[in-house]
Amino acid sequence: MNNLKLISPSQTKAFCFVSTAPLRKEASDAAEMVSQLLFGEPIEVMEHGQPWIKIRTILDGYEGYMDIKQVLPLTDKEFRRWMDSYRYQTKALLQLATPFGSIFTSKGSFIGEDVSFQVGDVTFEQEKNATKVKNSIWEDAMEYRNAPYLWGGKSIWGIDCSGFVQAIFRIHGYNLPRDAYEQGEIGTDVSFEDCQENDLAYFSNAAGKIIHVGILGKDRQIIHASGRIRIDELKEQGIWNEEYEKFSHSLTHIKRL
Repeated sequence: MNNLKLISPSQTKAFCFVSTAPLRKEASDAAEMVSQLLFGEPIEVMEHGQPWIKIRTILDGYEGYMDIKQVLPLTDKEFRRWMDSYRYQTKALLQLATPFGSIFTSKGSFIGEDVSFQVGDVTFEQEKNATKVKNSIWEDAMEYRNAPYLWGGKSIWGIDCSGFVQAIFRIHGYNLPRDAYEQGEIGTDVSFEDCQENDLAYFSNAAGKIIHVGILGKDRQIIHASGRIRIDELKEQGIWNEEYEKFSHSLTHIKRL
């Protein structure tokens, strides 16, 4: 396939066909990246343009601008078929063969259940048994360890705190919102004394706004995105950073899904 089909003004459904695609606050390469699309992620096109289109993600309703050249169109029928057939990638890294060359995809990407799968009119070939690995939430989170922090990121090549939590829990059947403050409104409140593995801990700034989230493990370990995906200790005051011998985040509340 030498010539990929761009979305026409009459088309409103599409999917991301690159490994990761930045979603920006405004229609400019210099604008703030507010999130990312992962391979296979379905979207709705809200405004057409060249090269910028305004889109809304189907699963969490996040809006932003992206380059039209990083998505391929889907008919309504193709869109429904893909929504019914995709699976979340559970391997940390996967190589796909495509008609336009091979690409690498990150854990949490949208792939087909079979080795060979089709999205729209494009066929992709994946490694065998790419979706068969079943880890615990903590084991899946550990596979991101040392991935660099990236504001708006959602992949093993760069990820932020809420994107990290969303990606891990999405694999395990929970479709959480994109931002930490929205995630913090979901679930049941848990006291510090009663917290357990897989609970989510939320942290606020001086103004009381939720700005950070992490996943709890055994013995009040917490894995979170701060500079990189790292493991620290959760204390009643917040996250204790052993390297700097100080608290890095102030605990607000703990939730259980």
